[in-house]
Amino acid sequence: MSSPQIFDPALGARRRARARRLAVPGADFLLARAAEDLADRLATLTRRFDVAVDLGRHAGAAAPVIASADRATRVLVAPTDPNTPGDVTVDEEALALAPGSVDLVVSLLSLHEVNDLPGALVQIRRALRPDGLLLAALPGGATLTELREALLAAEVEATGGASPRVSPFVDVRDLGGLLQRAGFALPVTDTDRFTVRYDSMFALIRDLRAMGATSILTERSRRPLPRAVFLRAAAIYAERFADPDGRVRATFEIVSASGWAPHESQQKPLKPGSATARLADALNTREWSAGEGPGGTG
Repeated sequence: MSSPQIFDPALGARRRARARRLAVPGADFLLARAAEDLADRLATLTRRFDVAVDLGRHAGAAAPVIASADRATRVLVAPTDPNTPGDVTVDEEALALAPGSVDLVVSLLSLHEVNDLPGALVQIRRALRPDGLLLAALPGGATLTELREALLAAEVEATGGASPRVSPFVDVRDLGGLLQRAGFALPVTDTDRFTVRYDSMFALIRDLRAMGATSILTERSRRPLPRAVFLRAAAIYAERFADPDGRVRATFEIVSASGWAPHESQQKPLKPGSATARLADALNTREWSAGEGPGGTG
């Protein structure tokens, strides 16, 4: 059974192609931040990988970071956008990476708009050799909460209803569960939440367009919002999320995830009842039986 088509990948590819043509200076600040975090994560690793893959719609951003950290013998760039330069173009819904063919997969700000994220994670895990590693960064659920709220309030106020205008983003806890379901060992997720300030809501939207990051939801309304609704949304945004100097806040969140393809050498949790030392001994205190209490009271 095919997965629900939540996102329109062809529309996303066109918008990212437009963003690359515009090449607005500084519009890649989210990607740059994710790449900086990747460098920090690679610096904590002590091993070197044979074959690494820089995967996704922003493929090419991670490759120089991996090379600079000297963490891979060979780095393949595997974009999902057909017009992005790379070693091999893959379909983000069917990655076509041979099972057990790579040792490190890195994906920066790419997996959040895959229609079947659980399936994509399973494909990545299968492509990894035993003890291979996935490092991924995705926009988190707190991203653009202010914009979502302002657009929703303005549209409901004007029309009595609303169409989704901002894409949903992944929750850090949900992502950890998805990694486990996909068969990754030792999954770890964490989050980097920060605020960017803009002159207005419209300046934020210009940045999103320059990133190629506006909504590609299939259920989005095909009718553009009337100008009056946009103006009202900007006013609501300023009323609720402006600082004393008049500039407005926009929240961004980057969720980082890592998981290993299982291998017998990896640390495993102890089985229940397998402990060889008592907690009471470690704490140098008395162990009370059920129903007992300090001083012999029940």
